Formats: sequence, structure tokens, C-alpha cells
Amino acid sequence: MQDPRSSSTLEEHIMSTTLFEKIIAREIPADIVFEDDSVLAFRDINPQAPTHVLIIPKKVIPRVGEAQEEDQLLLGYLLLKAGEVARKLNLENGFRLVINNGRDGGETVPHLHCHLLGGRSLEWPPG
Repeated sequence: MQDPRSSSTLEEHIMSTTLFEKIIAREIPADIVFEDDSVLAFRDINPQAPTHVLIIPKKVIPRVGEAQEEDQLLLGYLLLKAGEVARKLNLENGFRLVINNGRDGGETVPHLHCHLLGGRSLEWPPG
């Protein structure tokens, strides 16, 4: 068994750390709009609407399709906080929540996240 403090284990951890984990750890800056012990919300760097915020659990869940029974409360909490963030950002005319799952679903970071989109009329189907 390899010592978890060895450099190769550390290198493997650094390589497997997602962009969102680095934002949570403050290794990468982000425009944070909400944070508590369980959830972090920050503005998307490539916004698809006037308001585009990513809301992520601090616990790493790669994607919603891999969530476990034990994640049930956290998933509900994530949606409640999405509504709270939308109210805070004055999206009273409406907003959209999007959760991508897998490559064909548009997922680019393997860390569960909700896209909160608003500030304009959103078309359907989304594309």
C-alpha cells in the first residue's frame, strides 16, 4: 500500500481535482454570490444569459446520475438554495435551472452543478 503522503499520490489527487473543487478550496478565484457549509454559488465565466450562476454542492458528486440515497437531503437542499439565490438576484420574472449529466447531456465538469439562468426570456426547447 502506498503512503498517502507520497508525491505520486499527491500528484494523482491534484490531477483528479476538478475545477469546482479548486474553486471551493479558493485555489481558483470565482465571483461568489452565495456560500454556506454545504453549497457554493458563483457566476459562470461563460454566461449564456444575463444572469448565469452555477450552484454546486461542496460534497463531490460527479453527476446527478451517480447520486446515492445518502445524497437525498443534499440534493433537495441544493434546489432550495437555487431558489434562494434566484430571489437574491432579483429573478422574479422567472429563471431556469439546468443540470447536465454526461457528455451527451452537455456536462463539462464532473461535479454535480445546477445552472441558474435568468434575466431574459428563455426559449424552449433549450437546444
